[in-house]
Amino acid sequence: MKFHDYHHRTLLKSITWTVVGFLVTFGVLVIFTRDVGASMVDAVIIQVIKFVFFYLHERVWNMYDIGQEVKH
Repeated sequence: MKFHDYHHRTLLKSITWTVVGFLVTFGVLVIFTRDVGASMVDAVIIQVIKFVFFYLHERVWNMYDIGQEVKH
């Protein structure tokens, strides 16, 4: 039996990871630049790009059952 994550699960994982990533990225940028506005713009752009690639990465991994087993 092969496991399968549905698209909505992958989407939810992508969204929650994006929120965490945004907060970390924004915080680091503010600390280093002291510019809240520029940090916000940069963090949003970075996270949108990372969101797309994380989603695609999860979908590719979902095609393989490496390291997965059925629990009874």
